[in-house]
Amino acid sequence: MKIVIPVDNKSLDSQVANTFGRAPFYLVYDTEGEKPSFVDNSAARSQGGAGIKAAQIVVDTGAKVLIAPQCGENAAKVIKAANIEIYKNETDSVSDTIRAFKEGKLSKLDDIHSGYHRRGD
Repeated sequence: MKIVIPVDNKSLDSQVANTFGRAPFYLVYDTEGEKPSFVDNSAARSQGGAGIKAAQIVVDTGAKVLIAPQCGENAAKVIKAANIEIYKNETDSVSDTIRAFKEGKLSKLDDIHSGYHRRGD
């Protein structure tokens, strides 16, 4: 299964990015083959609608799970419409986040915020 995590750098040693829509990159991790790949977030520098554009990038990866510290309402609608589950990371470490997901220790991200519409996110 493919999971997506917003990250600061193209490395498994990276930190989980503190935002979803404006994260510079997304780690696409195949849990079955344990293969990482990275996708540039072209929405990160958008003046508006970054969350929706970023959500479409996640959908296009074929992921079944998004793990993020937070997610805006409009992005969450796109992600959920594609039957992608959203979980909340518990640590800034990408490798610890992957391990926690595999062990079933992450909670669903239910606290969806209204977004940062005036700030372009």
